[in-house]
Amino acid sequence: MPQISNIQFDDMEQHRTLTVDGRTVHYRDEGRDNSHTLVLLHGFLQNLDVWSSYVLSYMNHMRVITIDLPGHGLTDTFCDVHTMDFMAKVVKDVLTEAGVDQCVMVGHSMGGYVTLAFADRYPYTLRGLGLINSHALADTDEHRRYRDEVCRQVQDNRASYIVGFVPSLFDDSKRAALSHDIKDLQEQCLLTTTASIVAAQRGMAARHSRIQTLAALEVPTLFIYGKNDPRIPLELAVSGAMVARHAEMLLLDGVAHMAFMEERDYVKPRISNFVETCYY
Repeated sequence: MPQISNIQFDDMEQHRTLTVDGRTVHYRDEGRDNSHTLVLLHGFLQNLDVWSSYVLSYMNHMRVITIDLPGHGLTDTFCDVHTMDFMAKVVKDVLTEAGVDQCVMVGHSMGGYVTLAFADRYPYTLRGLGLINSHALADTDEHRRYRDEVCRQVQDNRASYIVGFVPSLFDDSKRAALSHDIKDLQEQCLLTTTASIVAAQRGMAARHSRIQTLAALEVPTLFIYGKNDPRIPLELAVSGAMVARHAEMLLLDGVAHMAFMEERDYVKPRISNFVETCYY
């Protein structure tokens, strides 16, 4: 299990690095140092910069921590398989060093899987949990085969895979208006190495169902989905909310797998209000 060895600070005060097992984890800790803490976890191929507009909106009234998950952004690759439990342990290491005893954690896609793994291991740390375009079920055999194919494509031509993959995350109706965001996201994702991509895909394929984790949670849960998300059918989205004890759901029309980017004006205030509810 990774252990914290030391902390280093970059030139910008909020950019921080944590050394875990001789490897670097990058995160940002911004906003007001009060009891309202929000942790945002990015999805596959992305990094903490995808949350920049959210952090700018929130930092005046809450503390916001964003993390480059293992193998993403400026965080090192640790091993051949980055399981969701391992990523959750790294997130816990960051929060421990940052002095965070409790928080609201919101994860997008793969970050949602990490959030659920975190909830399974450290439920006492959470005041609330949010999933954006994510779910609690394990991969089907078909989806594991798909992940194997992704690994082969990436090993053959990583850049080609990423450039084609990123636009497919957005609804057709949004791609023209969000062309600059898509280009920026492609450039961001191109920083992810082949080894890191494979480690993440293998980790997602190995995860198990967290339905019981959702059912056992006593804190509020927020589910945000796009109605046109090809990766998460509507019935799968609704199933998670049905088992959670205290669930709220936001379903967005004309939105695919990047709800927090495709409909910022809806999602941004909803998450902010959710944090306030969790600390009420």
